[in-house]
Amino acid sequence: MVRLGQNFLTDPNLLDAILRDAALEPGDVVLEVGAGEGVLTERLATLLRCSLPPNSKGKEQRSGGFVHAVELDRALEGALQRVASLPNVELHWGDAMKLDLAALDPAPTAVVANLPYSVATPLLLRTVDELPAVRRWTVMVQREIADRLRADPGSRTYGSPSVLLQLACEVRLLRAVDPAVFRPRPRVDSAILALRRTGPGADPATRELVRAAFAHRRKSLPRSLEHARPGSLAPAREALAALGLPEDARAESLSPSQFTALAESLR
Repeated sequence: MVRLGQNFLTDPNLLDAILRDAALEPGDVVLEVGAGEGVLTERLATLLRCSLPPNSKGKEQRSGGFVHAVELDRALEGALQRVASLPNVELHWGDAMKLDLAALDPAPTAVVANLPYSVATPLLLRTVDELPAVRRWTVMVQREIADRLRADPGSRTYGSPSVLLQLACEVRLLRAVDPAVFRPRPRVDSAILALRRTGPGADPATRELVRAAFAHRRKSLPRSLEHARPGSLAPAREALAALGLPEDARAESLSPSQFTALAESLR
């Protein structure tokens, strides 16, 4: 039975490949969102437990080699009972978009997950903003989302999520994933993305600017901003010109770093 529209990853070879891709280090604290039946959770916990020093006491030490697993579907409680009892796993029941990520103890340093596709983009952006200690993400997402998040300026799929994620991370496609590795088989293609943090990401003013700029894609960037911020049309045109860009440039033509410069100019 599919619970909450979930598709469970069943291929052991792909699970092992995800662990290799994650390149976890001794003492890493992993956040896994969408624990499902616990097959990835168990592998993560075993790998991290083996990487701890001999005198480590797992959950009692709570300083690393640890997994925070998040799952919404209480119908999976029986399947997750065994992994929840592992000494270096803490299972969190609830919606990851409402979970207090900053309160996780110990603080995550990596995200490894088969993400719930319905919230993959906002969840990635939230972990970037709210978990500064996370340096690496290895995540399964819908292929369409993967292409959007790593899109280049000028691309049809380039948008505010592309800009906001790329301001904080290097985004790489590691591998395409065959639908046959899931149970039941999904109707969409999937992919594994690797993210490596390169900076703190956008500040609140830049995030607001980026989202407003892409809110009306058929309009020029200044006119799109004018809808959200009446009176900003002329200042936006002047700021674009000062950056050597056309005054009627569209949002999709600006690189992430140009959005940062534009936000600074408009402060």
